Amino acid sequence: MSDMPPKLAEIVEEFASAPREVVLEMLLEFSDTVPPLPAEYAGHEGMEQVPECQTQFFLRAEIRPDATVATYFDCPPEAPTTRAFAGILAEGLAGATATEILAVPDDLYARMGLAQAISPLRIRGGTAILARLKRQISDQLS
Repeated sequence: MSDMPPKLAEIVEEFASAPREVVLEMLLEFSDTVPPLPAEYAGHEGMEQVPECQTQFFLRAEIRPDATVATYFDCPPEAPTTRAFAGILAEGLAGATATEILAVPDDLYARMGLAQAISPLRIRGGTAILARLKRQISDQLS
């Protein structure tokens, strides 16, 4: 799993090796780890909505001067699976550089084994979140 940041690779491995019945519990735990939005993003000013998600989901990626990326996510608590995607990315990408994040495989959620635990529609939403995050980073690099 060297094609992704170490923290994210560890999370992917934990999910991939977990029994199916534990995966949903793990997702719920990650849904509680989404950091609160900074005040400047209240009202989602400067954030991008991800329309592929069934619920309202907003994100923002900012490349810092040290080349690491700050990620910001907002999703209602009543959407725990979608919030779990945000929690996984927030924790897994913390401290990662733009280059490391751009190298994260697009089939991240399949590698985690989530297709056996959640609906294809939710997987599509999670994949769209990652794609938009990577696109924002690419746009800032160009």
